[in-house]
Amino acid sequence: MGKPVDPPSGEDAESINLKDALEERYLAYALSTIMHRALPDARDGLKPVHRRILYGMRLLRLDPGTAFKKSAKVVGDVMGSFHPHGDQAIYDALVRLAQDFASRYPLVDGQGNFGNIDGDAAAAYRYTEARMTEVARLLLDGIDEDTVDFRPNYDGSTEEPVVLPAAFPNLLANGSQGIAVGMATSIPPHNAAELCDAALYLIDHPQTTSEQLLAFVPGPDFPTGGIIVEKREQIVEAYNTGRGGFRVRARWHKEDSGRGQWSVVVTEIPYGVGKSRMIEKIAELMAERKLPLVADVRDESAEDVRVVFEPRSRTVDPALMMESLFRLTDLEARVPLNMNVLMGGTVPRVIGLAEALRAWLDHRRDVLQRRSRHRMAAIDRRLEILRGLLVIYLDLDEVIRIIREEDEPKAELMRTFELTEIQANAILDTRLRSLRKLEEMELKRELDTLTEERAGLDALLASEGKQWKAVAKQIRDVRKSFSGETTLGRRRTSFEDMPDTAGIDITEAMVEREPITVIVSKKGWIRALKGHVQDVSAVAFKGDDALAFSFHTETTAKILALATNGKAFTLDASKLPGGRGFGDPIRLMVDFDDDAEIAAIFPYVAGQKRLLVSTDGRGFVAPTDALVANTRKGKLALNVDAGAKAVLAVPADGDHVAIVGENRKLLVFPLAQVAEMSRGKGVRLQRYRDGGVSDAKVFALADGLTWVDTSGRTWTVKGEDLRDWIANRADAGRLPPKGFPKTNRFS
Repeated sequence: MGKPVDPPSGEDAESINLKDALEERYLAYALSTIMHRALPDARDGLKPVHRRILYGMRLLRLDPGTAFKKSAKVVGDVMGSFHPHGDQAIYDALVRLAQDFASRYPLVDGQGNFGNIDGDAAAAYRYTEARMTEVARLLLDGIDEDTVDFRPNYDGSTEEPVVLPAAFPNLLANGSQGIAVGMATSIPPHNAAELCDAALYLIDHPQTTSEQLLAFVPGPDFPTGGIIVEKREQIVEAYNTGRGGFRVRARWHKEDSGRGQWSVVVTEIPYGVGKSRMIEKIAELMAERKLPLVADVRDESAEDVRVVFEPRSRTVDPALMMESLFRLTDLEARVPLNMNVLMGGTVPRVIGLAEALRAWLDHRRDVLQRRSRHRMAAIDRRLEILRGLLVIYLDLDEVIRIIREEDEPKAELMRTFELTEIQANAILDTRLRSLRKLEEMELKRELDTLTEERAGLDALLASEGKQWKAVAKQIRDVRKSFSGETTLGRRRTSFEDMPDTAGIDITEAMVEREPITVIVSKKGWIRALKGHVQDVSAVAFKGDDALAFSFHTETTAKILALATNGKAFTLDASKLPGGRGFGDPIRLMVDFDDDAEIAAIFPYVAGQKRLLVSTDGRGFVAPTDALVANTRKGKLALNVDAGAKAVLAVPADGDHVAIVGENRKLLVFPLAQVAEMSRGKGVRLQRYRDGGVSDAKVFALADGLTWVDTSGRTWTVKGEDLRDWIANRADAGRLPPKGFPKTNRFS
C-alpha cells in the first residue's frame, strides 16, 4: 500500500465556506442551462444549438435548392466551430428540425432516414444528408447586413450570431420544449399565416390583448393534425397567462365494410404521441379486458396514418367505443402550454400571446433599422467614390498628365482636385476603357439612383410609422408564402366541443358486462362469484366468519354500502376480488371508521329510493342517486344519535311501511308519512319503551304483506286483514299476525 499523499501547504490555500461555494457554482450552472441550452429566445424562437446549426449550414452554403451535404459534415462543422457539446446532441437537434411530424415548419430539408412517427430513430449522420428549407432562409435573411449582434465563439477563433434576424414567426409557429434548472418551457406549434394576421393587426392596434388576438390565432396547429377539444374559456386563460394546456384527440371516421359490418379508422393522432407505442398499449388493455367494445386493432399506415379498430359487435355505438379509447389511451393527450422564454435573450419570463408577438415585431423593427443603417453606410461609401470618379471627367487630360508625369500621382490628385484618399484610389484603379462618355452617363445615373435611395432610407429611419409600414409589408410577403392555400400553410388541427356523454355510461363501456354474485361476510370481507349463483350455502368462509349479505348484479354496476355510522360508500363491481379465495376486507377499498360495520349493501339502481332506518326507530326515504360517493371517504347519509346505529336500507317500492321492533310489535303506516331527503336524522317511525327496530319493509297494501318463515315458506296477509296493525308512524304497534317468524324479520 502506497504512502498517503500529504495535503498541500496552507500558504497558497484559500479557505471558502462550502455553502457559498456550492451556491456560486450551482447558480453558474443554472444560468448556463437556462440561457445557453434549454430556453428559446423570444425573438427568433431558437435555442443556441438550433441557431448554431442553421448558421453553420449557411456557412456551408446549404441554401434551399442547392445540393445536399452529409449531415456528418454539418455536425462536425457546428461542433468544431460553435457547439462543443457532443455530436449526438447536435445531430438529434438537427433531426428534429427535419421531421415533418415534429416540426410544423421544418427548418432542415433532410434526405435519407430521419425517423418516423412510430418512434423509430433516424439513421446515423454518415448516411443522411441535409440542407436548409425556405423557412430557415427567412430566419437568416439579412444576417450579413449587420442586422444582429455577433459574439465570439467558445474558443474565440470566430464569431456566432447572438440571435437570428427571424423574418418568420418561429417561436410560436414551430414551438419549443425544454427543461432548465427550476423552470421549463413548452410552446406548441401554431399556424404561420394566422400568426402573421395577428401580428399585422397588432401593428395597427398596439394595445390589443391576447384574448382579442384569438380571433386570428384560435389555438395551436399541430403537424400531426388532430382535434382540440379544450373549452374556449380555458384557451383564453392559457393565452392570457402563458400557462395552460390543450386536450387533443385523434381524428377518426366510421368506415362501412358491407353487410352491416363497420370499423373505425384513425387518420390523425395527437402531437408527440408515438404511434407504435400507442398501439402496443391498446393491445395490452385489450388483453386485460379493459376495452370490451374493441375486438381488434390493426396498423395499416403507409406514408399516412391509418389505424383500424374493429368493434366487438355491429351493435356497438362507434362514439361510445371511441370514448372508451379516449379515456384509457393516448388517442387523447394533453399538450401543455408554458410560454417561458428569454426576453431580450437574457431574462426568462412567462409571457402571453400578445407579448410573444410583440417581442417578434419589435425585433423585426430593430432588424429593419440596423439593415437600413448598414445599407446607408454602403451607399455613402459608393457615393463618395462616384463623386470622385465624376471629377476626372471634368479634366481628363490633367488627370492623365498627373498619373503619367508625377512621382506621387495619388497625393497630387488629392491636392489638385481636393479628393479623399478613397476617391483618389478609385480613380487610379479605373480602367482606361471606362473613360468613354457612355460610362460617365452611367455613373451620373447611379449617383442619382443612390442619392434617391439614401433619401428614402433617411425618411424611413426618421419615421416610426414608415418603419412599421415596412415591417408590415415584409410580414404580408411571408403570409402569402404560407397562406392557407399552400400545402404547408393549410391548417391541420381543427376545434370541436367535447361530445355530450351525459347519457352514456362510459364506465360500463370500459368493463366487460358479466353477471356476478356478490358475497359479503359478517366480518366485512367481500368477493364476486362469476354468474348468478342461486344457492350460496356452500360458499366457504375464513375461520368463524359467515355469510352476511349476497345479491346478484353485473360487473358494470356500482355497489352502495351503508355503514353503521350512517355513511354511504360506493364500490365498482368490476374491481371486486374474484371468488377463488375469501375475498378482501372492504376496509381496503373504502375508508371505514374503526368502529363501523356494514349495515346494508346493495347494487346501485339509478332513480331508485331506499328507506334508511336507525336502531332507535328513526329514518327517512333517500334517493339512491344521493348516496353515491365519489371518494373513498364516502358521504354522510343518516345522522345517528349516540348509542344508535344505522341498520337498514330497504327498497322503498310501495305505498306502506311495515316495521317490527325487537319487542315483537308490528306497525303498518302509509309511506307518505315518511320524509324524503338526501341526508339527515329522519322522523320517528316506531316508538319503543325499550329495545329498538328489528326489521322494516315497504310494500303495496293492495298486494298484502309477505314474509318468509324459518322453514322457507312464504306467508301473505291481505291488505284488509292488516287493519288492526295500520296506524300512524311513531305508534307502538301490536303483536304480529299468526305465522310471523320468531326472528322478527320479514326474510
